[in-house]
Amino acid sequence: MKSAIPRYYHVDVVISPEKIDQVGRILAAHLRHWGLEILVEPVSHCTRVLLRAIEEHGTDKKTAIEMWWNGQHLITGVSDNDRDLPQPHYGPQGCLAQIAALSDGWGSCPATDGKIIWFSCRARAPEHIPLASLLPVPGEPTALQLPREESVAALAGSTDG
Repeated sequence: MKSAIPRYYHVDVVISPEKIDQVGRILAAHLRHWGLEILVEPVSHCTRVLLRAIEEHGTDKKTAIEMWWNGQHLITGVSDNDRDLPQPHYGPQGCLAQIAALSDGWGSCPATDGKIIWFSCRARAPEHIPLASLLPVPGEPTALQLPREESVAALAGSTDG
């Protein structure tokens, strides 16, 4: 599922409505190639949201998209040449709220000629991977028992909030 080899991808694009989906497909292909299928949906969605904001409100449609994979986290950055983000994007239905909901962290920083908005997604193992070997270990008197069908969060008694 996950590759521990650090990866980097960069693309410069002039945004138009048809290019938004095209860029999403390109990023998804890179994530699949890197073995990060689990991140395709959140990364594609967050990137499309940012690109739509640039397409709708940006005065300059040139943007750069970068993805960095360090073996645990994928950081995606989208830069444009406008310093400010329009006020509606800060609201509960704005693009920043959507990014916050789908990512493990996000932020923005000024760039030489504009700003960069970035978000981070951590690749997690699926919850239903057996925690014990399915086969008996040679030399042990009995085989290990299979883990319960309950999720790890349910076993830990964690509460969301």
